[in-house]
Amino acid sequence: MTGVVAPDLMPAAFIGHGNPMNALADNRYTRAWRALGEAVPRPRAILVVSAHWYINATAVTAMPRPRTIHDFYGFPQELFDVDYPAPGMPSFVEEVSDAVHPTWVGADVDSWGIDHGTWSVLMHTFPDAGIPVMQLSINADKPLDYHLDLGARLAPLREQGVLVIGSGNVVHNLGGMDGGLPDQGFDWAQRFDEHIKATMADDPAEVAAADAHRDFRTAVPTPDHYIPLLYLAGLAGAADRGADVLVDGYAYGSLSMTAYTLDLDCPGAGDGTGAAAALPDGVPPDGSNI
Repeated sequence: MTGVVAPDLMPAAFIGHGNPMNALADNRYTRAWRALGEAVPRPRAILVVSAHWYINATAVTAMPRPRTIHDFYGFPQELFDVDYPAPGMPSFVEEVSDAVHPTWVGADVDSWGIDHGTWSVLMHTFPDAGIPVMQLSINADKPLDYHLDLGARLAPLREQGVLVIGSGNVVHNLGGMDGGLPDQGFDWAQRFDEHIKATMADDPAEVAAADAHRDFRTAVPTPDHYIPLLYLAGLAGAADRGADVLVDGYAYGSLSMTAYTLDLDCPGAGDGTGAAAALPDGVPPDGSNI
């Protein structure tokens, strides 16, 4: 896919965030996230679609000081002590509503905040926590095409200095994790991840049809971590171009750490080797909300 990038168009991204310990880690994935933050123009605001705000509505956080949510258990205290004190922007819900009209978007003034799908990434990309951060919920009642279309409708926000980030994992099968494979992927995980790479490069809108792939049900046993990718795919489709791989790799056989950027060059961000952050001993991944 090809297209001309407007000079004032804010890039966009999808991050494979892995387990929450990446928030505290220095590894090739978190270094790539930092490279993204250094390369992108300073945003006016950040809108994150996180896998961990998966509810039965489409809503935007609308509080002036969103709380840092520690939406997991079984991890060390230092992770629960993390605070990402970014401001919110209550009026921003109106900008989102205008962009996606006639889709209805609610304003969440007190129930959510900034969950670990967001702050574990932003601690590396924007460690000063000085940019307003809002989250857009994933409406669990809607099909994949709805999220792809909603992502495309967010495109005008890029012209207004808003950085849109999806945060999840393309391959996310917690029940299949193997602690003996810290930086490897099972054959089925690699097949599906490579299929998505080709799709994101050539025809991003087709990621909404990836449920026809033979490995989809194993790679995506639940859709919550996959859906954030659809928002970047929608933006890419609206811009008539493909997305680039920021960094790729696997964790514990059944997680893909692949991240993508749209309209942003981060040379060298995906270089190097090494594993993502390790899970602490005794943490059951399929019961810890990672």
